[in-house]
Amino acid sequence: MFAVHLMAFYFTKLKEDQIKKVDRFLYHMRLSDETLLDIMARFQAEMQKGLGKDTNPTASVKMLPTFVRAIPDGSENGEFLSLDLGGSKFRVLKVQVSEEGKRNVQMESQFYPTPNEIIRGNGTELFEYVADCLADFMKTKELMQKKLPLGLTFSFPCKQTKLEEGILLSWTKKFKARGVQGTDVVSSLTNAMKRHQDLDVDILALVNDTVGTMMTCAYDDPYCEVGVIIGTGTNACYMEDMSNIDLVEGDEGRMCVNTEWGAFGDDGALEDIRTEFDRELDLGSLNPGKQLFEKMISGLYLGELVRLILLKMAKAGLLFGGEKSSALHIKGKIETRHVAAMERYKEGLANTREILTDLGLEPSDADCIAVQHVCTIVSFRSANLCAAALAAILTRLRENKKLVRLRTTVGVDGTLYKIHPQYPKRLHKVVRKLVPNCDVRFLLSESGSTKGAAMVTAVASRLQAQRKQIDKVLALFRLTQEQLVGIRNKMRVEFEYGLKKDTHPLATVKMLPTYVCGMPDGTEKGKFLALDLGGTNFRVLLVKIRSGRRSVRMYNKIFAIPLEIMQGTGEELFDHIVQCIADFLDYMGLKGAQLPLGFTFSFPCRQASIDKGTLIEWTKGFKATDCEGEDVVDMLREAIKRRNEFDLDIVAVVNDTVGTMMTCGYEDSNCEVGLIAGTGSNMCYMEEMRNIELVEGDEGKMCINTEWGGFGDNGCLDDIHTQYDKEVDEGSLNPGKQRYEKMTSGMYLGEIVRQILIDLTKQGLLFRGQISERLRTRGIFETKFLSQIESDRLALLQVRRILQQLGLDSTCEDSIVVKEVCGAVSRRAAQLYGAGLAAIVEKRREDQGLEHMRITVGVDGTLYKLHPHFSQILRETVKELAPQCDVMFMLSEDGSGKGAALITAVAKRLQQAQRDH
Repeated sequence: MFAVHLMAFYFTKLKEDQIKKVDRFLYHMRLSDETLLDIMARFQAEMQKGLGKDTNPTASVKMLPTFVRAIPDGSENGEFLSLDLGGSKFRVLKVQVSEEGKRNVQMESQFYPTPNEIIRGNGTELFEYVADCLADFMKTKELMQKKLPLGLTFSFPCKQTKLEEGILLSWTKKFKARGVQGTDVVSSLTNAMKRHQDLDVDILALVNDTVGTMMTCAYDDPYCEVGVIIGTGTNACYMEDMSNIDLVEGDEGRMCVNTEWGAFGDDGALEDIRTEFDRELDLGSLNPGKQLFEKMISGLYLGELVRLILLKMAKAGLLFGGEKSSALHIKGKIETRHVAAMERYKEGLANTREILTDLGLEPSDADCIAVQHVCTIVSFRSANLCAAALAAILTRLRENKKLVRLRTTVGVDGTLYKIHPQYPKRLHKVVRKLVPNCDVRFLLSESGSTKGAAMVTAVASRLQAQRKQIDKVLALFRLTQEQLVGIRNKMRVEFEYGLKKDTHPLATVKMLPTYVCGMPDGTEKGKFLALDLGGTNFRVLLVKIRSGRRSVRMYNKIFAIPLEIMQGTGEELFDHIVQCIADFLDYMGLKGAQLPLGFTFSFPCRQASIDKGTLIEWTKGFKATDCEGEDVVDMLREAIKRRNEFDLDIVAVVNDTVGTMMTCGYEDSNCEVGLIAGTGSNMCYMEEMRNIELVEGDEGKMCINTEWGGFGDNGCLDDIHTQYDKEVDEGSLNPGKQRYEKMTSGMYLGEIVRQILIDLTKQGLLFRGQISERLRTRGIFETKFLSQIESDRLALLQVRRILQQLGLDSTCEDSIVVKEVCGAVSRRAAQLYGAGLAAIVEKRREDQGLEHMRITVGVDGTLYKLHPHFSQILRETVKELAPQCDVMFMLSEDGSGKGAALITAVAKRLQQAQRDH
């Protein structure tokens, strides 16, 4: 019994001594937590360098864009081929992906050898060999008659400018075929396949094995956005935000970046970490000075590192009694599989003795313990380095998403990770220690990169098919130059109809005379009241105009108009208005003053003079009874009488569009057009009296309120009216009316977008085919969301947040599509506005007989003011369709308040002038 204890004690002591001895000898290979955090920070800096346009050429970590934009969503299906070139074996695979509710992948594959004379010979022969193997596979599997898309897994650094091409930057591992570097491997393989007439294969994607690993795992776990290979070589890829990738155009969405981290340190960044053994190994390799990080980590090199260390220790008399065998001097004699066997938990020591004996050595117990510990230190350092770089990637992902905690999955593949008994455990532990704020799941990629290449191909062909369907929908909103010219010309015809006495009653563009006959000349002065009714809010303003200096001061108060009053009786509506005026006069201390008043009434009115306006019809949700066909000024006067508290001099009833023109005209005498691009859509302009058949007299000008929202009500825009416009029209308060307004104004654009989103979701192209309750609700998608979503400064994350408020759980891809839909709808609206505006400025130019004309357009409205691209597209369209007009746009400062006061002031001035005559 005592003897057993003694033996155990002796063995434990022996073990401790040997371990201490090796630890002292390999002191440099043991990395502290501080060192690992430091390496992590260095790798983060290297990634940043690789992503920057200016710094990439000199960066050692190349951060190559892969053009893989999306991970599988489970709807992929079809048959795909896949090739895998880059490891110790070459493999051909047929993958059948089916969706039927469950993610299902069936595979048949065949391995082919990669003889040294092929992988180190001539490039053409290499690709011919690959094509021969593919042809052989297709014959044995009876696939010759099918046209199949193919994904090529190519595990070497390649520069890609699209998914289906890749320029080889450099061979790594054991490959060294001549004449391939700097050429496109996809076209080389395509050419090689041409020798087989019966091969009909389309290479859709070139994929790095790391990307393949990520895609394979992402098919099973949608949280997977990192792929890592720890095998013959080592590398990692992850999903990066497009806005951070300078090397690729566009900021939308994400793209998988292949880091090529094996080259980390090639610029000297890891010199303080590298040991004499690393330097010796590098000098004897196929590519000295290259892939230095990989040489400290991957399976191709670990065994060799162990051999070099054992040789040195033997020379120093620390092992095998100073004896060296000839086999220990031979490069490559110890392989990574030996290292893995020596580190086995129970049988490790026995394996060590066997392996050393095979090398012609005679190891003692002490030697076996020491050698086993050398293996542990070398492979532990490998896992540590890998963990530090991976932790840097995970931190970057978390920061990109602006999260406090990140939940993510890392897909892993590679022989070292798979066959080494302790490797995975060590790697996971260190990663979790370095990034405590990331919850990481490690997923072993089942059939690895080849299945992944098929997944990339499947996703590519799914995206191709979806893109076609989405483009078909968006194409309906694209207006050609020809169509825009047609719309401009039709609008011009409608203007003429509206101005002529005979055709006016049937015209859809009403061309209403406003009896505003002059623009401000700067001599206006006095105090005026202005009322503004045109939406859910009603404003009362006091406007003080001082002449000479052209200064205007305003005081106003806003009152709400409750829905029951908007849709009650006319008397109730006007009594409510007078109540608001009384409150305002009280508030301003103006109870007894009899002030001239301008009434901005933003609904279609037929005027017989400047202070008479008969309401043609309510729009914008108003429905008050007994008003249509009545004079609104009379109704206001009656309501003031009923209250019997004050008297007001109602001088002018004004449309907000006219007010907008007047406000800008006060600042710029060239302003002859007013435009509203907001909730509603309208335009007015100064017309020659001789052209207005509805009003007596041929002298001077008068402002015409076009009420162009009704353009198209006679069917002249049917060719561009989409099914989505029909849906919006049928669901509106006034079906069949205001067609042009419904395609251009803020009140309806969001609703058009909602209809398109519903249709795309029904086709399974958005939101995984799920239509949320909120998306079914009319009016939920407000136009302000279009402005927000289309803002250039907005990252897709913020677009996703807006969609989440609408109860839509969107992926990155969904957000891109939503943004495109918003863009198509608002672009068409701006172009339609532009076509209408071009019609009016061209008419003004011709009426004045000018070759070239300068004119200013006064603009107001939320769409023009707040939408990021609307005003730009509108201006460009006008320029294209009216090239002989130099059109300036001026933003109006409060057209409906200040404008109404200015119209009242001008009308007073003109009345005075008539009296003086």
